[in-house]
Amino acid sequence: MNDWTTSHDRVLPQRNAEGWMFLIEAARDLRTTGAIAPSGKALARALTDPVRAQAPHPLAVLEAGAGTGPVTRALIPRLSRGSRLDIVEANPRFASRLRHLVTTHPHLTATSAQVNVHQTYVEQLDTDQRYDVIVSGLPLTNFAPVQVERIMARYMGLLHPGGTLTYFAYLGTRKARALTASRAEARRHAAVDEIMAAYQRTYATGRWTVWANLPPAYVWHLQRPLVPADQPTPQFDGTRR
Repeated sequence: MNDWTTSHDRVLPQRNAEGWMFLIEAARDLRTTGAIAPSGKALARALTDPVRAQAPHPLAVLEAGAGTGPVTRALIPRLSRGSRLDIVEANPRFASRLRHLVTTHPHLTATSAQVNVHQTYVEQLDTDQRYDVIVSGLPLTNFAPVQVERIMARYMGLLHPGGTLTYFAYLGTRKARALTASRAEARRHAAVDEIMAAYQRTYATGRWTVWANLPPAYVWHLQRPLVPADQPTPQFDGTRR
């Protein structure tokens, strides 16, 4: 038995367990879980690219809506020495699993990165920290428009000027809901799409399609504008103009 076989034998049961855990939580509350399966490797790589692109500089990174940790596992090896990672997850069962992941991950000992798991909503995160990169796994298209405005305003307020927000959206959800959902649900989804489109028009620096995911997804990168030193930093209150 070689090292690959031993590692492979350990990883498969872990991923199967996470898949079942995700399904159970989705059955409890699909709206906040947002999917029936964790993010795949290709999607995780695309979401964490802004961290890789800025290596080897130490970074302050926030991951919101980490779930069972598929993106977290892609993110941690990309942290440079002296970096900070704050992981926000409201689901207590997911948060417990993330704490175990953090305490057992070998890369963290080697890089002395500071990693903390916060069981809360990102809108309620109590911090004065500002971040170079925010990675969002929240299912924004499942939320009420007012919640989406609040979350997006919080993200932009938590970023350093010039910082990057990266998030994903599944392909075809609006069309699917238009065909299968009630009129009220279709209107809610359309309103959320309009909010996100306004942020994309103002702040987007790129969009990529990840076909190797279930289901396929877009990954968006948004950047908080740089502000000249003699001007005050704008306050993001969620109001679109």
